[in-house]
Order: sequence, then C-alpha cells, then structure tokens
Amino acid sequence: MIEVDLARQPLQSRSATPLLEPITDDPQANRTAAPDPTASAPAAASQPPESGAKAAAEEPPGLRAQLRATRDAAVRLLRAHRDLARAELEQIAGQVARAAALGGIALGALLFVGVLLPVGLTLFLGEWLFGSIGWGVLLGSLLLIAIAVAAVLAALGTPGATLARSLVLALGLGVVIGILLAFQLPNQAWASLGDTLGLGVDPAVRPLVVGMTLLAIVFGVVGLVLGGAGGSALAGLIGGVLLGALLGAFSAISFGVQPGAAFGVLVTLAGWPVLAGTAVAKDRIDLEALKATFWPQVTIDTTKETIEWVRAQTPLGPTS
Repeated sequence: MIEVDLARQPLQSRSATPLLEPITDDPQANRTAAPDPTASAPAAASQPPESGAKAAAEEPPGLRAQLRATRDAAVRLLRAHRDLARAELEQIAGQVARAAALGGIALGALLFVGVLLPVGLTLFLGEWLFGSIGWGVLLGSLLLIAIAVAAVLAALGTPGATLARSLVLALGLGVVIGILLAFQLPNQAWASLGDTLGLGVDPAVRPLVVGMTLLAIVFGVVGLVLGGAGGSALAGLIGGVLLGALLGAFSAISFGVQPGAAFGVLVTLAGWPVLAGTAVAKDRIDLEALKATFWPQVTIDTTKETIEWVRAQTPLGPTS
C-alpha cells in the first residue's frame, strides 16, 4: 500500500479535499465539519435591489400622465355635479307633481262648488217658493236658455234696447198670468158664468166645459178671420178652435198660489227669448254691419294707402 503523508500537504489542499479529512468518532466534530444546508446565501445576493425601485418611485410623472389624471378628475367632478343636479331635479319634480296634484284637487273642488251652488240654489228655491223641486229644475233650465239666447242675439248685433223691451213685455205677461192662475180667477169666472147661464152640468166640471166652449168659439172666430185673410179660412178655423179648447181647459184648472206663481215665472222665462227672436226677425240682422264689426277694414285700407305712397316715393322702374 502507498502511504500518503497528510501532514506534508499544504493547508489549502486539505481544505479543498474534505473527503480526505480524518473522520473521528466525535459526532459534534463531524457536524461542524459538514456544510450547513440552511446557511443563508451571501448578503449581496439575498437582499433585493431596493435602490432602483426607490429611484423609479421617486421619479415625477410625465406630462401625459398629469393630463390624464387631470382629465379623470374633471370627468369625476362633472359626473358628481350631474348626479347632484339629477337628484335635485328629481326632488323638485316630485314637489312640482305633488303641488300640481293638490292644485288640481283644489280646482276640481272649486268647480264642483261652482256647479253645486247654483244647482242647489235653484232646487231649493223651487221647493221653497213653488212647492216642488221639479219647478226649480224647469225654471232654472229656462233661465239658462233665455240667457244663452240673449247672449247670442247680442253677439249678432241686436241692440240692447230690443232685448230689454222684450224682457219687460215677457215680465208683464208673466205677472198677469201668474196673478190670474195663483188666485184661480179664470176658474172662478167660468164657474160663475156657468151658474149664470144655468147649465145642467155637474158643478165639478162646469168651469172646464164653459172655459173650453167659450175660448174655442172665440179663437175659432179669430182663426177664421186670420185664415180668410191668408187664403186658408178652414185651416184657421180648425186651428183656432183647437187652441181655444186647450187654453180653456188649462185656465179652468185650480192651481193655487205656488203653482200659479210658478207658471207666471215660466211664461216670463219662455217668452223673453221668443219675443226677442221675433223682434230680431222682424228688424232683420244687418249682415254688412256684422261683417264690418269682425273685419279690420280700416287697417286694410290704411295699409293699401301706405303701399301706394311707398311706390310713389320709390318707383320700381329705372328713370331715364
């Protein structure tokens, strides 16, 4: 065997050849001699390069980045204002809708009062004055119709004096008829005339028979005369007899105070538009005057004169 002199080997050679080192029985010596696998890497290799990252982080942003950041901030600001305005406008719209709804309720209530008050007043007066709500409905309707007809006639150019004269005549006729029917004067007159003539008719129907007969004769004669003047004597006679009989039967009824007064008001309200319409039909409506009322003739004539004057001052054709 070849003996190797370990003592003569250099120190570096021995440290470089750990396999040739002597192995002893001491475990502690073997543990220290073996390399430690958990040993950390060199300090220079284990530490990250923080100096480059810090330098990169400390570098100021460029112009493009600043512009982008400014743009994003402006967009966010505008969006915030838009959202705020939208929320406020929604709140205002809700308040407006609420106010409009409440205003509509108030207006509807006032309109209902405006309708209920005259209607209720008419019905109350009909019941209080004439003893029946029906009279209130009928007379209220006739009053509105008479006002409407008078307004239309006034719009067509009917003089106010004509309308007033028709109202006075209708009022006088209504007062006379109201007094006659309220105090039952025709019924008493027919009964007294029947008693004077000694008619053998039941006293309960005697005023009716006398009234129908007498007025039929009177109106028949009047109809015959008027019909003869118009070329139809027979038609005038028949029409007069029928009209007289109806008026005789109506006048023989015992109405009483309230129904008689109601009939007087009815005659007034129905007679006013009839008399006014008759007067207007008699006088004829001046259509030319009505057209002049709604046609700006003065403005048209003035405009034409102005145009002619301008043409005279500035001739259209060239001057030689």
